[in-house]
Amino acid sequence: MSVVTAESLKSELDMFDIAYESDIVLDKIEQCICNRIHADEMVLEWVAYSSTKKGLNLTVETLERFEHEFQILSKRSKSKQSSRREETLGRTRDIHTLQEMKVEEEEDNLLDSYSTPAKGSQKRALTTPEQPQSKRSALLASPGLLLSPASFSPLTPSQKYSQRGGKGEVVVSFGLVQGTRWMGRSSPGIGVQLELLEGPEVTLTSSYKFMFQRLRDIHNAVLTDKIEELGESLKSHFHIDEFSPVSLPAQDAITVLGQICCDSNGKLNAHSVLLEAGPEQGGQQIPVDLSELKEYSLFPGQVVAMDGMNTTGRKLVASKLHEGVPLPFYTPVKLEVDETEPLNVLVACGPFTPSDTLTYDPLLDLINVITRDRPDVCLLLGPFVDSKHEQIEKAQVTETFEAIFSRCIESIVDGTKSVGCRLVFVPSQRDIHHPFVYPQPPFTLTNFNKDHAQRVTLVPDPCTLLIDGVTFGLTSTDILFHMGAEEISGAGSDRFSRILKHILTQRYYPLYPPVEEVNMDYEKFQSYGQMPLTPDVLIIPSELRYFIKDVLGCVCVNPGRLTKGQVGGTYGRLLIQRSAPSEEEKRVSPCLAAQVVKI
Repeated sequence: MSVVTAESLKSELDMFDIAYESDIVLDKIEQCICNRIHADEMVLEWVAYSSTKKGLNLTVETLERFEHEFQILSKRSKSKQSSRREETLGRTRDIHTLQEMKVEEEEDNLLDSYSTPAKGSQKRALTTPEQPQSKRSALLASPGLLLSPASFSPLTPSQKYSQRGGKGEVVVSFGLVQGTRWMGRSSPGIGVQLELLEGPEVTLTSSYKFMFQRLRDIHNAVLTDKIEELGESLKSHFHIDEFSPVSLPAQDAITVLGQICCDSNGKLNAHSVLLEAGPEQGGQQIPVDLSELKEYSLFPGQVVAMDGMNTTGRKLVASKLHEGVPLPFYTPVKLEVDETEPLNVLVACGPFTPSDTLTYDPLLDLINVITRDRPDVCLLLGPFVDSKHEQIEKAQVTETFEAIFSRCIESIVDGTKSVGCRLVFVPSQRDIHHPFVYPQPPFTLTNFNKDHAQRVTLVPDPCTLLIDGVTFGLTSTDILFHMGAEEISGAGSDRFSRILKHILTQRYYPLYPPVEEVNMDYEKFQSYGQMPLTPDVLIIPSELRYFIKDVLGCVCVNPGRLTKGQVGGTYGRLLIQRSAPSEEEKRVSPCLAAQVVKI
């Protein structure tokens, strides 16, 4: 349709056989232009108007009255549309209201594409009909639509989270961070070599039946093997000739090997320490006197060697403690060094919702961070659907947990599609839709877009990843918190460093018995839950305070959780670059810099 001209208006009037007084009537065309309508629309409006007033002729006077009434009707119509939109925006955005907004927005874009805004108008810039775009339609195309389903109740966003302060504030720094550009490579994810360090035969790849074990079998087959294996490394490292039986009286100093345990069901303390020997050393338990030890750090399940006196065969007076030996680092077969662009790795741990609502606003903010910084690899650890969430505990959701999880993963994958980064998903025992057993099998995704499958890697908990020749140890289980509650110490060293050293030398989850919330399958743990080597970087999220520490040459990172109750939490980011070994062959950590940042 053409914009109103004298010829087009005359043609339309002749079509409807409408007589007009004179050509002066046609001079009133400017009123049609002011009202931003077309010739055929103008005539149709006149037909509708004149039909209500019988015998009305098209004269200058009647045309002026028509123009006046038409403007009043237009204003009323716009007022109703505006109030309806304000009412829609004022309500909580669920899937239904968002669809209504989308329809209205498309109608507005269609009208605006054929018109010219009045001078000084505050309307947004016009778009073409072929490519209509607006902020609201962009919102509807974003992951936010997937993460705001109508089944979540209530839908109101968390006030405390939205009012949080310190967004983007760096709370912990490590390495050469001054002047560091926290951006991924020019083509994030392209060419990044990412795989599990060990082959499929020693990697947990699928779910399994668990908890079909007898305690005696566990003790004889698994825990005794652990004592013997770690005992061999202690003997070799500390040059110990042989271990003595723990219950044999001796007048000379002896060295014994065993596992720390408690003499009762209570918490371990300095006066309740027992040493349980392996089968080769008699397999018995003996109390330990720690009074002569200047420094010690012990926990139930720890395998140690002790020098001391046992004159009666009933108590060992310890004089020296030999703790665990760290494993060697990974040596790549072929080293390909890119000296210009280090690898940018983002790390975040759930929960991804505030505790007072199931809206995934923190996750949407994290997706915005990913699209801004364009990291090469994103390590995302659960829980994604937290079993400890208030609304989940009270069963205040009408949708299946698997559906919520699928929507969450799809939103992450689709929201980072423009970046092209690699995504690694690690399950948590707090993921309510997933088997809660340790070691934990990887997620399984149904109806997943195969076009994005090459960007997504699903791994078990725990696992060791190899990313461009750099090893990453990953676990979502809060080992730090569990061991921190059980460890006793007679040293003034840093508590976190002590526990991290235990984890690196005693292999991922050495606590025995485990805490009640950890369902440990020791047969699978022996096969799939062992730490094969000392990783270059250990990602170990915890409820405890975030940190970045270098322990035994391994950079240990607790990125914190993305949400802490109703408020925002933190995430981590690292710059990784493996350098060629120097002439002295001294190892250089591939972690150039790392930070913990508030969301």
